[in-house]
Amino acid sequence: MEKKAKIIATLGPAIYNNTKLKQLVNLGVDAFRINFSHNTKGINKIVSRIRKIEKTTNKKIALIADLQGVKLRVGKIKEDSQKIRYNQKYIFDTKKDIGDNLRINFPYPKILKKLKRGNKILIDDGKFTFIVTGKKGLTVSTICKSQNCYIKSNKSIHIPNFDILFNKLTAKDKKDIKSASKLGCNWIALSYLQNEKLIYEARTLIKKDMGIISKIEHKHALKNIISIIKATDSIMIARGDLAIDIGHSEVPKVQLSLIKKCSQHSKSVIVATQMLESMIENSTATRAEINDIATAIFQGADAVMLSAEAAIGKFPSQAVSTMAKTILSTEKYKRLHIEDFKNSIISNKDPVKSILLSVKDITYNPNVKAIIVFSNSGKSAKLVSAMRPAAKILTISPNINVSRQVSLLWGVQSINSRDASGWKDMMSISKQIIKKIKFIKKNDFVIITAGLPFGRAGMTNMIRLYKVGS
Repeated sequence: MEKKAKIIATLGPAIYNNTKLKQLVNLGVDAFRINFSHNTKGINKIVSRIRKIEKTTNKKIALIADLQGVKLRVGKIKEDSQKIRYNQKYIFDTKKDIGDNLRINFPYPKILKKLKRGNKILIDDGKFTFIVTGKKGLTVSTICKSQNCYIKSNKSIHIPNFDILFNKLTAKDKKDIKSASKLGCNWIALSYLQNEKLIYEARTLIKKDMGIISKIEHKHALKNIISIIKATDSIMIARGDLAIDIGHSEVPKVQLSLIKKCSQHSKSVIVATQMLESMIENSTATRAEINDIATAIFQGADAVMLSAEAAIGKFPSQAVSTMAKTILSTEKYKRLHIEDFKNSIISNKDPVKSILLSVKDITYNPNVKAIIVFSNSGKSAKLVSAMRPAAKILTISPNINVSRQVSLLWGVQSINSRDASGWKDMMSISKQIIKKIKFIKKNDFVIITAGLPFGRAGMTNMIRLYKVGS
């Protein structure tokens, strides 16, 4: 039994070698995240390894370029990590020198000017707290109020009740979008956006066969969530920064609400941040972490993500294996969870959506084993996946980048094939694929859906019920 929810692993030194990358793919990783907030030197070689693994495993692998955005971050620090003692004085300033255990670069002079005594500076997704005690020019003195505090290079900064409004991509983001395109990334993740304006700007800079993931990590994004969902291709619930901004106790209900809203608008959802945090240092997960993964799957998440657990953790393979086993167990238990989505699609005014809703209804017949979706742009694959059909989704696209992009979607097995020249050719391609699929037997039924005329995106208008062997 194959899992339907997908696993994203963040690239980092712990998994850079070819053996480890292949092992993770075989264990269940469907996509790799490139974090552009950190050093990406040598990433070309890593991507090349992934594409070779893709060929040997015959499994399409999506690449996600996670942009830094205007999310505040500290500068670099000596040896990439320094311990700060509890109640120790610590300096934040604008000096570009490498930081140490006494000070670090805070590269935002406008914000430093506005800080006042008593303000909190939270570092590394809120793990460590510093209280402002004084200020001289652009040098801010603080007291560390966290035990076992380790400041690492480029870690996030959050200042509670201190709004920073923005609507434009940074120069670094624009540069990184170009790099992501050259690398052949299939998704762009926008960090710290507050409304849909950033999405529209990104659309003008990315390739047509790249998707946009909007990271929800700020209260302003929640205020504009419907317009963001409508404008984007996917949502990532980035629970670390979100928890800091709205409070940890608010995150569970927000997670459920966002997943439901995305389901209603046929948009995919990724749940991220600290899903298996303990496995950075330990070979086994906590029961709470297992339950966290299961909850996301029960709620209807398309994908769950590993961050530091994969990138720098001591046990990346065990983390992926744990996540895959939990997904499978949860999906097996809740076989009827597709019913949750049965009436969840907001509107079927779109003729394409109406056709695909009919496809979903047909799949409740247990003799229907698969849906073959011919999709040039990936739109039909996204809609079918969002409807959570009972049958396996086989998406066929002549565009390799689209094939990789949709491989991140719930329940989708992506296949790269030539485009059909006509009706007979479509059936010929379908029959060739069916022969290679082990779970489809003679006399099973397969639904085939496509758009006529062939080769035009967003034109799905045909359904055929095919009996294998007839």
